[in-house]
Amino acid sequence: MARERQHPVMATSADDARLCNQLIALSPTVSQDEARRVVRCAYNTGVELRREWQVVWPPGLQVVLANTGKKKGGLCYQWATELLLRLDSMKLQTLEAHWAESFANRFSEHNVIVVTAKGQPFEQGILLDNWRYGGHLVYGRASADSEYKWTENSGEAARRVKMKSISVSGVGGPW
Repeated sequence: MARERQHPVMATSADDARLCNQLIALSPTVSQDEARRVVRCAYNTGVELRREWQVVWPPGLQVVLANTGKKKGGLCYQWATELLLRLDSMKLQTLEAHWAESFANRFSEHNVIVVTAKGQPFEQGILLDNWRYGGHLVYGRASADSEYKWTENSGEAARRVKMKSISVSGVGGPW
């Protein structure tokens, strides 16, 4: 039986119990503390970047302003990159972050982070999306998203983490 498609829900706080419980439910091996830290990180990343980038609504307008240099950031891949790097720096032991894309290489491409239990298939993960509502975190089963069909791009995740480490050492440049 096919899983019902549904719109991701908005996180209520940095301590959103429903999101935390969804992460814990991914596997008996998931640490409750680690799930809580991931929720806080994802939520606070949206809050911080929304302020830093002076995000406007709707996201499409932010994209235009960012692409014309009027805003410092706010493209979906920037939201996803920032979250990926912050999660990577946490050195997660029971959860892992995956780069996800929908409509790859098209004008409407969208990128998010999908979190799974360590070693679990990408398709079972929970998406974390700060772009869709301008810095307000939404989440849900990646496979059930009513607006996007998500695929993993592990090469892109590795590239972005590597670029950050090169940039931090003083050798790299912009994304």
